[in-house]
Amino acid sequence: MTLAPPAPQTARAAGGLCATARVVARADAAGGTTRLPVLDGDGPFALRRIRGHGNQARVCVVGAMSAPLGGDRLGIEATAEADSALHVTSAAATVALPGRTGEHACYDVWLTVGDGARLDWLPEPLISAAGSDLRMTTTVELAPTARLVLREEQVLGRSGEETGTLRSRLTVRRGGRTLLDQETAYGPGVPGWDTSAVLGGHRAVGQFLVVGPEFEEAPAEVRLLGDAAGDGTRDGAGQGVLAPLAGPGALATAVAPDALRLRRLLDRAARSAAAG
Repeated sequence: MTLAPPAPQTARAAGGLCATARVVARADAAGGTTRLPVLDGDGPFALRRIRGHGNQARVCVVGAMSAPLGGDRLGIEATAEADSALHVTSAAATVALPGRTGEHACYDVWLTVGDGARLDWLPEPLISAAGSDLRMTTTVELAPTARLVLREEQVLGRSGEETGTLRSRLTVRRGGRTLLDQETAYGPGVPGWDTSAVLGGHRAVGQFLVVGPEFEEAPAEVRLLGDAAGDGTRDGAGQGVLAPLAGPGALATAVAPDALRLRRLLDRAARSAAAG
């Protein structure tokens, strides 16, 4: 099972930088571990192998320059081949910034997980700085027995500033069938994004997604998070909900005043999903 992303381009285009980084994890049958036959950084993405845990290979994405800027076309491809285990994180938050031309930037992530493989995609937050315009897509292809843990966090504006424009789409397919397909948009030019029906004044939004065959037999239970749970959580800590998908997985969505409180909510969701 493979994706068909655009051909890589590592060049400074008229409107910005074009670059795609790639990582491939492959099970080592002899050693019972996961190796990384492909670990290719590009443009602003430097890929570093860090200490693994058990049979899991771990990769950290390190920012080599400011990006994405307006006009940039950036991408990351991560593939966990059959029976491998891959964990991807990042060294720091990604900050979307305005560019010289006024064009929007594109940041595309392609994740592929083979049979019996597991991919943990756990980057640091994406920050939408004032004046920026970013279109982000995350596309995931899962084999029927694959496992996925994915966290996505978005912070609207740096401290004391307004947000930029951020449009994001997450598509997950399992065995060729769509499991999740959602799109969000925030910032200038987006109607109603800051109303009580959407963010209600919060500036950090995120989700935690877990998919695996085990949810076919034991679907996740609906659980409220933070203020919504009525469990004594301090007022203003944000709120969210963990709910089963119409398929073998669970999705937590949360909003909070800032990145720290958002992370706490999503960590709580991760513990709840693991507990079943």
